[in-house]
Amino acid sequence: MLSRVANSIYWMARYIERAENVARFLDVNYNLMLDTVGPEKEQWQPLVMTTGDQALYAKHYGRFSQDNVVRFLAIDDDNPNSILACVNAARENARTVREIISSEMWEQVNKFYHMVQAAARSAAADALAYDFYTEVKLASQLFAGISDATMSHNEAWHFLSLGRAIERADKTSRILDVKYFVLLPHVSDVGSTIDANQWAALLRSASAEEMYRKRHGQILPEKIAEFLILDAQFPRAIAFCVNSAQESIRAVTGSPRGTFSNPAEQALGRLRAELNYATIDEIISGGLHEYLDALQLKLNRFDDAIYATFFAIRPVDAAHTQAQHQNAA
Repeated sequence: MLSRVANSIYWMARYIERAENVARFLDVNYNLMLDTVGPEKEQWQPLVMTTGDQALYAKHYGRFSQDNVVRFLAIDDDNPNSILACVNAARENARTVREIISSEMWEQVNKFYHMVQAAARSAAADALAYDFYTEVKLASQLFAGISDATMSHNEAWHFLSLGRAIERADKTSRILDVKYFVLLPHVSDVGSTIDANQWAALLRSASAEEMYRKRHGQILPEKIAEFLILDAQFPRAIAFCVNSAQESIRAVTGSPRGTFSNPAEQALGRLRAELNYATIDEIISGGLHEYLDALQLKLNRFDDAIYATFFAIRPVDAAHTQAQHQNAA
């Protein structure tokens, strides 16, 4: 497979997953705001921190408010992590690989694009707070289902699955980190109704509340952290995503289990082993924020290794090329 094609498929999946996650954050935060009394800044600032775009937001908006944050994260084309920008980028990547993906996948990306464009033209934050987030989530999930059902599960499909898994792991770590480190500024609030509502909202942002309650019942911060980081069965848990990513990259390279053939496989295999043998007590004792911060850096390094291994254009060795031509002659 051409590196250009693999790169486009990988990022198409990441952008669609990113758009869905931003919609999740906005939707849950909007509903949480209705149940919480407090300064508007404290309700909306953490969402911008989740995406890591504080500097860009400050440059264009300054004050944190519902209207500003919704516009920035949903329909601001200057924000590369907004829903609008992500769907635009996903469609452009899909357009360049139309001969690889199924026609149904292209049609779904195109419908997704036009739906978000129409919402952006309405430009009303109140309108975006209701059906729009649901439509974004459903469009992303429909694309994932169509991809699995209509695309051959070959190298291209594994790059798509790899991109989706890495993006999902990254966003789960970010929303958990923001809740633990930023959203609850007062120690006196720990264990309060506000605290419980925020942890439940975090679970809903990952569509994890029902599965968590079936497993653990009571809302307990350490159990929530364990579920979202270490659970090997829930599809939005970080461990599940890393396991899935490793299966995809192994399918591409053909490396036997327990081995690696490139730095990307090595980095991902090491991260999977760390997650498989970690305990939540060890993570919390060392600092949950510090652990998640280190985890995000590892995911970023893995993404760099993916680029270097599979997508980067390598310089041609002139002497080697000349020798090949001479042998051919």
